[in-house]
Amino acid sequence: MALAAGLVLVGATACSGGGRADGDDGGGKSAGRPGGSSAPATGAATGPPPLSEERLTAASLTDGERIGRYTASEYALGAPLGEDYTAEPAVCQPLVSLARGATAFDPAAEVHRKADIPDEMLGLTVSVQLRSYAAQDAAGVMKALRTAGRDCAGGFTEERALARARYLKAEPAEAPEVGDEAVAYRFTILDVKGKLKLYEYLTVVRSGSTTLSFRAEITGTEDVGGVPEEIVQAQWQKFRSIGKA
Repeated sequence: MALAAGLVLVGATACSGGGRADGDDGGGKSAGRPGGSSAPATGAATGPPPLSEERLTAASLTDGERIGRYTASEYALGAPLGEDYTAEPAVCQPLVSLARGATAFDPAAEVHRKADIPDEMLGLTVSVQLRSYAAQDAAGVMKALRTAGRDCAGGFTEERALARARYLKAEPAEAPEVGDEAVAYRFTILDVKGKLKLYEYLTVVRSGSTTLSFRAEITGTEDVGGVPEEIVQAQWQKFRSIGKA
């Protein structure tokens, strides 16, 4: 979770309110991998190859690009929400991060951007992440997301090396009508003192064998109501300009 440091970190005694449903639907855990496999799964042999990092870069928002009142930029310290962000139960992992190892389907390439209002230090930030997959693996990622949304609706715990964050609820949110399929979720998160409720939104769009992920967060208790539509549409139109795999 990418909320500002200190807001939602809780002690090691934090517990999960979620449970693992019987009958895996693409998001179960086996040998440490939430997607149900101990090694990256491979899709069908047919179909176009995944987009390269070069093509994903060409299809992504560019550094300094203006989107209404927001400005796109690159991450100075590497990709956000990386492999060190995990979840308990593990089936909830796709709601925390889609980094390598999050599901049985690892990306072939990925590109990371963010969009925010530069003059607002505590304002809304949207992480924008494009990932390409082999053959039908992107559809498997979406299935794992839906499984996580169902099985983790009652809450779960995000785990990092030195801290935990408690998600109280994961609720469906309005998804954009773009791509081949899309899902969206609203998260209610407990602050460090266990008193304030914070809110975060995740939207993931699949187009062919590529996913476009948007995570909206704010430093504070304001509920922003979702990922800003103009950011989703700007990235979607940019992606469409290079074609889909």
